[in-house]
Order: sequence, then structure tokens, then C-alpha cells
Amino acid sequence: MMRALPWAYLLAAFVFIYLPVGALVLFSFQSGSLPVPPFNGPSLRWYGEILGDADLMEALRNSLFVAFGSSSVAVSLGFLAAYGLARHVLPGSVFARGLLIAPLTVSYLIVGLGLLIVLTRSGLGLSLWTAGIGHVVINLPLAFAIIYASMGAQQQNAERAARDLGANEAQVIGLITVPILLPSIAAAFFLSVTLSWDEFIISFLLTRFDVTLPVEIWSLLRSGLSPRLNAIGSLVFLISITVVLFLEILVFRRRK
Repeated sequence: MMRALPWAYLLAAFVFIYLPVGALVLFSFQSGSLPVPPFNGPSLRWYGEILGDADLMEALRNSLFVAFGSSSVAVSLGFLAAYGLARHVLPGSVFARGLLIAPLTVSYLIVGLGLLIVLTRSGLGLSLWTAGIGHVVINLPLAFAIIYASMGAQQQNAERAARDLGANEAQVIGLITVPILLPSIAAAFFLSVTLSWDEFIISFLLTRFDVTLPVEIWSLLRSGLSPRLNAIGSLVFLISITVVLFLEILVFRRRK
């Protein structure tokens, strides 16, 4: 009985987590126009509709563009900030670290409203570029925190050895620091991509005509529930799971 208890708890946890996703996927194959029981199907009707919807495909491309572009910038800036504060004694470094991490404690709504005021006052029109700026702002603190936490004495000793052997600062960073911290950099990047991919509030506030996928889904929700929304969610879930499995296999093979 005691041995079965942990397995029962694990099973209950998985059911609690994946039951909504399972219902989403199941009713994405509904042949009728309402994603509610009884189930009528299976049918690929709604997948065909969303793949043929130009607005949805454009929103999907926009989301990928913003997610990967903003994450690249956020991780690059986060790495440079982490390296500077971890490897150099600077006046007010503790205060600087606090300022870099502080946005993590602020609501995305407040961040989005502040950016909206600043960007409109600066004369910049709302677009995917301004949404990308907003995503850099919210992902930079996270990327900095992940990379900074990985910078220990072991990496610093390797960097000192490289300098003693005649390497300049650029060679030390490119050949020693980045390869050693690559798992942390990759983790920061893909976590930033995930958060940017799902982010709605800042994307909604900082875009106008070219919208991301969460904003497009919200506009569809205003007309009521539809199996099309289930199909979109299932497709996004499939892409996310595929990426995660690919990364797991890649990391496992590298460790092996």
C-alpha cells in the first residue's frame, strides 16, 4: 500500500496537468462546430481550416519572429551583463544586479503600459518591433539571472589559464566562457522563447495590425468557443513537445 501511494500521487499529478490538454486535443478532432461532448469524429476538418487561414499563419510567423529575435537579443545582453558583473569589481554592482532582476517582480501589465507610453511618446509606431522590445525587457532579467547563477570559480580558473597562455579577452569569452556556459545560455534562450511565444499582454499593447498568435487567438475567442481554437492549441502544443523532445535527445546524446 505504501509503495503504491507515490505512484498514485504521480498519476494524479499527471492527470491534473494533462487532462485539460487531452480534452483540447480530443475535441480538436470534433467534426461538429462545438468543442463539447458528445464527441463526433475523428475529423481533420478544423486542422485544414486553420492551416488554410492566412491570418492565423501570418500570426504564427509573427510569433516565431518575435520569440526568436527578442530571445536572441535578451540572452546576448543578459550574458554580457552577467559576465561583466561576475568577472569585474564594479562600484554599485550589487545595486546593478538588483535593478536587472527587479523587473521580474513587476506585473507584465505595468511593464506593458509603461512601454506603451514611452514608445508612443518617442514617436515609434506600434508594430512587431515594439513588441520585440517589450519581450526583451521582460526576458532580459530572467536570462541574466540564469547565466549569472552559472558563473562559478571553475569557469573563472579556466579563463585565467587562457589569459596566462596569451589569449585576449575576445578569445577567452568565445573559446572558454561561452562553451562552458552553453547549457545555461541554451536554457535561458529556450525559456525566453517559451515565455515570448505565450505572452499576450505586452504583445496586445505594443502591436497594432501585425499581431502575434496569442493576440489572434484572443480575437477569435471573442466570437465564442470553436474547434478551430482547439486545433490551434493542439498544433502549438505539438510544436512545443517536439522541440522539448528534440532538446532532451540532443542533451542526452551530448552527455553520453
